[in-house]
Amino acid sequence: MSEPRQGIDPYHQSCFSLQNRLLRLLWGIVWLFAFRPSPRPFHSWRAFLLRCFGADLGHACHVYPSAKIWAPWNLEMDDESSLGDNVNCYSMGKVSLGARAIVSQGTHLCTGTHDYQSKDFRLYTKPITIGAGAWVCAEAFIHPGVNIGEGCVIGARSVVSKDMPEWMVCSGHPCRPCKPREQTTT
Repeated sequence: MSEPRQGIDPYHQSCFSLQNRLLRLLWGIVWLFAFRPSPRPFHSWRAFLLRCFGADLGHACHVYPSAKIWAPWNLEMDDESSLGDNVNCYSMGKVSLGARAIVSQGTHLCTGTHDYQSKDFRLYTKPITIGAGAWVCAEAFIHPGVNIGEGCVIGARSVVSKDMPEWMVCSGHPCRPCKPREQTTT
């Protein structure tokens, strides 16, 4: 449902099916009138709305009201994971968060891009995976196809274009591993 159609001319026809576009329209209306204005502590209500649109959410997930989710049916969140204020989850492809993963305010998770070597800039998607216990700090940008390892910390405003290892503190533009992080069991 979320994959762009291959072999089409994006200048003359849509990359997404009519069903996909109608679902996104309906989701946009629900987001605007029921999700976005909901009080901050109403995480269960927002989780319910996301599940109604196909999101796979575990127990006690926190998605804040100003988070933007492009296609909820491409969102997977394990138990107690979180999408903070003003997160832009551009979920043209799958976005997966492990248990207790935190995506802080203003972060951009981008699963869609274009083939710059194609004369018509063909659209394609690649999934993003954020491991259990990982923390993506404020205003980071995560490129399509990136895997962030379990327990990894991505520094504020980092630009992550490659996979980041488990239990490391990583930061920068481009993001690079900086130092190990102690593994915890709690």
